[in-house]
Amino acid sequence: MSEQRLRKAVSDISNEIFKYETLKLEAISSSDSEILEVKEAECECCGLKEDCTQDYISIVKGSHSGYWVCGLCSEAVKETLEQGRKMATQEAVSSHKDFCQKFNTTTRLNPKLSLTCAMRDIAKRSSEKRHFKNSSISKLARSTSCVPRIDLQQ
Repeated sequence: MSEQRLRKAVSDISNEIFKYETLKLEAISSSDSEILEVKEAECECCGLKEDCTQDYISIVKGSHSGYWVCGLCSEAVKETLEQGRKMATQEAVSSHKDFCQKFNTTTRLNPKLSLTCAMRDIAKRSSEKRHFKNSSISKLARSTSCVPRIDLQQ
């Protein structure tokens, strides 16, 4: 019996596609070298640094009032904008930037103190809720009944 071997079949079309893709990549790299130039961008809020193209940096700055923000901070800003209170994009970015700066100066530097402050805030809110709940109950007694009195001696 003759031994049959598997052969790889390559069509002319796949060769043409490969040549076309190679030419296309060469054209992009030669003509668009400025567009594909990667720069390091630093988030205005949290300080995270990312490598991005100039076009992407421009798009992000355009949608966030001139600030470049990372993806995580961008989502936090979107969440702030979607909440009930009407707010401008610049105000939302500034608010998130202040939050990040406060976090970096307290929690990162002293996590135990931050935990203590968080527990104090929780206890404070709980106390305020209990106080509000007790104050909302009417302390005045009814002077007359809604139900007529029943005279049992007749």
